Amino acid sequence: MRAATQLQLPEARGSVDAVAARIGVPKVPLFRWFDAKRLPAHRGGKLWKFKLSEVDDWVRAGGASKARTRAMPVRRTTTTRKKTK
Repeated sequence: MRAATQLQLPEARGSVDAVAARIGVPKVPLFRWFDAKRLPAHRGGKLWKFKLSEVDDWVRAGGASKARTRAMPVRRTTTTRKKTK
């Protein structure tokens, strides 16, 4: 009789769109959260991927409420053109 072996299935990963839909926020806060190194994310080439279990744990731990920081406002400078005569 052989012992039953468990198969290790790869963990589910999601894209930015999938995670935004899963936790019910727009994509912009997600970009701010993982830029601030608060939301667990992994970059593969140009794409960001998220382990869904890590995102769920982060939300349960209150990560979304802790990460509610406003982005620094962009300082817009205007240049004045010299008038030519």
